Formats: sequence, C-alpha cells, structure tokens
Amino acid sequence: MKTLALVACGLLVGAAGYWWLYGPDTVSTGTEINQAFAQATGSAVDATAVPAPAPVPVAPERVALPATPAATAPPAVAPAAEASHVGVAPVSTSAPAPTAVPEPVPGNALLLPVQGITRADLHDTFTDARSEGRVHDAIDIMAAAGTPVLAVADGTVEKLFDSQRGGLTIYQFEPSGRYAYYYAHLQRYADGLAEKQTIRRGQVIGYVGSTGNASAEAPHLHFAIFKLGPERHWWEGEALNPYPVLHDGQAL
Repeated sequence: MKTLALVACGLLVGAAGYWWLYGPDTVSTGTEINQAFAQATGSAVDATAVPAPAPVPVAPERVALPATPAATAPPAVAPAAEASHVGVAPVSTSAPAPTAVPEPVPGNALLLPVQGITRADLHDTFTDARSEGRVHDAIDIMAAAGTPVLAVADGTVEKLFDSQRGGLTIYQFEPSGRYAYYYAHLQRYADGLAEKQTIRRGQVIGYVGSTGNASAEAPHLHFAIFKLGPERHWWEGEALNPYPVLHDGQAL
C-alpha cells in the first residue's frame, strides 16, 4: 500500500512538472491528472483536495505619513552673569532690602567746623575762666595745625580781622543777619577768601593754627556764636554756647 502511495505521489509530481514545462496543451486539467492516478492505483483522487500552494506574502504598500514635528526644546537658560563682568545684575526673587535711613546727626543745623572732628571730640569750655576775669564764651576744638576749617552754614564773610587775642579771625554772618559765627586762632585763611564773599556750608575757609594768644603746643579752633542786635555789629553781640548746638543739635 505504501508502495502504491509513493508511486501515485511520483506520478502527480511528474505530471505537475510536465505541465509546468510544456504548458496546458499537454496536461490541461486536474481531471486528466485524476484519471492517470486512477489507472495507476485503481482509485481516484479528488484534485481539489490537493492543497494550494501558500500565497507569497506581498509587502504592503508603504504610505508616506506626515512627518511628526520635532519637539521644540526649551530655550537654554544661561547662568546669571556676574554684574561686575557684564553690567547686568542677577534677578532676585527675594523682597528688596529696606533702604537705610541715615541717623539724624545732632548739630545738623550747624556743621562741625573742623574737618575730621566728631561730636565725641567736642568739650564744653564755654564757661571756662580766662585771664583778666573773663569768661571763655566759646569752645576750643583741638586739632592738628593745618587742619581745614569749614563754614558751619551758608552765609557771608563779614570781617577778616587780625587781633591780639584771637589772631587771624573770621566773622561770618548767616543770611538773616541774626547770628554771627566767629572762627579764631587760624593759621591762615583759605586762598581767595575775602570780605563780603558768599560762602557755603562745608566750604574750607581757613586752617587750624595757634595765632593770637593760643599756645603753639596746642593748636585749636576757637569757635563762638553771637546773637546780633538790630545794628548787626560784628564786634558786638550776645554770646551763645556752641556746645549744645554742635554736639546735641540744639536749635539756635
């Protein structure tokens, strides 16, 4: 039986090959193949039972898809540059620091008349006794010879005077003419200083010295304030203590 089956298979294969080589004119139908197989084996074979060759897979047609847009990368953030290099300060998210308010300075109405001197350097010598039974009526501000003397306020140079006691002196009137400021024992006047000249607060008007009856070993500025009468005489006036005005900010 196995032999018959092998022979039948051989006939089928041979018939298929012959049909492939010589075309359908020789072996044209499955019926003829079935008759040949029946003659050889004595049994018919249903040609439709022969499995059809497996279809050759065809690659699907490629359809061009729209290009997917590339994700946009976020812009690169450069590190904050140092303000000293590029002139741009880094942005800060913290609350701004409160602006420092300068502490009110006692004596702000009048500037300290010696450069570099602080309120702590002042001493109240207004009532100190002087020769011939006099009272000082001023304060002495100790400083090195040649230290600049500053105008305590805006005003006018009323008188430049060289006296035996005060040496080189300056009488300054304030704009209203109610008060006179007196600077004495100066080493010299500032260059160009002249009577009736308008001067400004903080302007250098002279230099600390020891002219007049001051000791050369203790150069200082003798500073006084006078309240003037209606005559506005520079050599007359009521002496006021400069210490609380300069040290404590007391108003005139």
